[in-house]
Formats: sequence, structure tokens, C-alpha cells
Amino acid sequence: MAGPLTANATGVFVIAATPFDEDGNVDEASIDTLVDFYLGCGVSGITILGVMGEFQKLSQEEAMAVARRFITAVDGRVPIIVGVSNPGTDPLVRLSNNVMAAGASGVMIQPPAGLKTEAAVINYLDGVVGALGRDIPFCLQDYPQLTGTYYSAETVIRLVDTHESLVMFKHEEWPGLSKLSAVRKACDGSQHRRIAILCGNGGMHLPQEYARGADGAMTGFAYADMLVEFDRLFRAGETEAAENLFDAYLPLVRHEYQVGIGLALRKEVLRRRGAIRTAMARAPAPVLDATDRSELDHLVQRLERKLQKPS
Repeated sequence: MAGPLTANATGVFVIAATPFDEDGNVDEASIDTLVDFYLGCGVSGITILGVMGEFQKLSQEEAMAVARRFITAVDGRVPIIVGVSNPGTDPLVRLSNNVMAAGASGVMIQPPAGLKTEAAVINYLDGVVGALGRDIPFCLQDYPQLTGTYYSAETVIRLVDTHESLVMFKHEEWPGLSKLSAVRKACDGSQHRRIAILCGNGGMHLPQEYARGADGAMTGFAYADMLVEFDRLFRAGETEAAENLFDAYLPLVRHEYQVGIGLALRKEVLRRRGAIRTAMARAPAPVLDATDRSELDHLVQRLERKLQKPS
């Protein structure tokens, strides 16, 4: 059974989509098939209610229902991290307490938009962790492209020193490889307490992030099985094979990571792979047209041809 999230976490913690039916309602049956799909890919953990999980389009009641269904479907086989980011501390704490009581392994927190200084980020996290208590392990998400809230590696290190419940850092600043390096070098278990570092950004810079010390990936690329195999190869020292595998998938990685339409593309790929019943995203959301689908067909077919070639 998966226990609490720890600083020793490694591997692929896939960012899960939230399935909806054609009417825009949460599709609980597809949550079950999506969990089976991700576990079949060999993921080390599942992160729900992230940006790809459309958390901002769910009510608190829906978010809790989605979390409970994922937790039930996973049944302790891998850790589940639940995104609880919210501009209000009270709803963030309430959802955190509820999902932990339901069986989550930890929560993911992203400093909200509007924090203009390093001191403001520190004060915000100090207040949130003070309200949460020290017993809920959390992943700090750093995604300034979305929030506009930037903070330095030095601030991350200070937060690590201050809050023992901070056990994982999700690196997504872009460009930000030097920030990943700085946090990894400092939080190595000797200078400062060691934490897990997972990388996002759709997997766009996976080889470089792993080479700089990332412990794994936390992204929603629809081919989670590729992420898992890349992770395995890299950790086995087969870095050239890992990069060759990544190169084969790179056109789809890049295509899925388009701002705006990326979620629709990822959900369509998951639908085609049998993981969910529909590619519906809750409004407002882009809808793929005939040209979009044709482009996706072309990229998938090219990938399949590459994978069929003898190495």
C-alpha cells in the first residue's frame, strides 16, 4: 500500500486528465479506465487536479468527488498527489484535509498569481503550511508561465529549510534548467535536506532535466509508457537509448505542449488509446477541427512507423 509522499519519491508521477462526458459532467467510469491505463504504463504515482486536470473548472464538491474516485480506483497501488491550489487558504486547507483523510499520499500547492516579491511567496507558503500543519506532505509547484509568480532557487531552499513537510519540488520554470541545478546541488542531503525534484513542462526538456538531477517526471504527456521507459533507461545508465527513445516521440511531445489546444490534443490521444470515453474538456476549451485531427493522425502514424523500424 502506498504511504505518505516522501522526499525519496522517484519515477513518473503522471498528471491525470479529468474525464468528462459529452454533457460536460465528470465521467467517473472513465476515471476507472484511466487509472488502469496509467498503471498499465507502469507509472510510479498519479497526480490529479493539476492544470491538465482542469481543477479551476471544478467546484469544491466536484474536486473532492474526483479525488475520491481516483483514490478508490488506485486502491493504494501507487501514491496519489492531489492538486489543492486555491487563492483562498481556507478552501485549500479543507480540500487538503479531506483528500488526505480519503487516502491521498500528499498534496500539490502552487503559489497564486499576484505575488510580486520573494518575501510575498515565502509569507504565503508560511501561512499555508501553518494552517495545514506539519503532517501533510506537499509538493511545491513552480509554474510561473501560468501564474506570473516568479521566485528564485534561494527561496525554494529557504522553504525547504523551514518546512519539513515540503518533500517534493515540481520544476516548471522555463527557461529554468539552471534553477533545477541550483536546487538539486543545494538540497542534496548534505548542505540542506534532500527533496525529490520532478520535472514538468510537457516533458519538453526531459533529457536535460534528468541529466541535471531530476528524480523523475510529473507531466501529462499522453504516452506515459514512453516516460516510464525513458526513466528506466536513464536510471540504468543507458542514456543514449533514453535520448533516442525521446527523440522518436519529440514531435508529439512538442505538438501536445501547445498553449491553449494542448489539453484537447492530449485528451484526444487518451481517447484513441482507450483510456477515456470522450475527449471532452469543460468549457471554455478549444475543440479540434478536421485539420487538427488530420495533423494528429499524421504525427501518430509517423511515430508508429519509427517504432516499427529495427534499432
